[in-house]
Amino acid sequence: MFIIRRSEERGGGDLGWLNSHFTFSFDQYYDSRFMGFRSLRVMNEDRVQPGQGFPMHPHRDMEIITYVLEGVLEHKDSLGTGAVIRPGDGQRMSAGRGIRHSEFNPSKIDPVHLLQIWITPDRAGHEPGYEQKAFPEAEKRGKLRLIASPDGEDGSVTIHQDAKLYVSLLSAGQEVTYELGKNRYAWLQVARGAVELNDKKLNQGDGAAISEEQRLVIKGVQEAEVLLFDLT
Repeated sequence: MFIIRRSEERGGGDLGWLNSHFTFSFDQYYDSRFMGFRSLRVMNEDRVQPGQGFPMHPHRDMEIITYVLEGVLEHKDSLGTGAVIRPGDGQRMSAGRGIRHSEFNPSKIDPVHLLQIWITPDRAGHEPGYEQKAFPEAEKRGKLRLIASPDGEDGSVTIHQDAKLYVSLLSAGQEVTYELGKNRYAWLQVARGAVELNDKKLNQGDGAAISEEQRLVIKGVQEAEVLLFDLT
């Protein structure tokens, strides 16, 4: 079964310095039909203007993944971390018992385009932490590259939840397949371009909740970048 969340149905808005689209209920946007999917709680698509960003603010008990599509994002947190997140990097911040962080676009001329992803952890009270790794384009081209998992499999960053995140870059006509295990669910997010998911057309910004399916076939309709979550 597939439940498709179309890009134009999302919440959010344009604040000038920030243009956001919310797949699930977030902040002042509320949709009782879309409160998240399984452990996936937030899927925000943000465009931050040059020299702008989110000042230091607190989080707790959430696994937060930032996936940059274009531009760069500068991260700082109360653990003393200072990092620059670039396109294709796998980055995870575990808020745990509590953390403060800021995210800014350091460029003077270029906006930054990113996905902000929240996953609920397997329990409250984990130690706060930060992890970031680079995943070359070649490892994602025509393949599903694991970038986040509960055990750091295949060099992925680790998250405190029984969930896996894969990324794939697909040219038109290229396809990848994925076998879902028993009692597993999936969410597919089209970050760029357009794909067919088991013959269902999905465009940039569209997402699909997947249940009671075993084999997923993702085919590029045009140059595309997709994120696939394997969830309990």
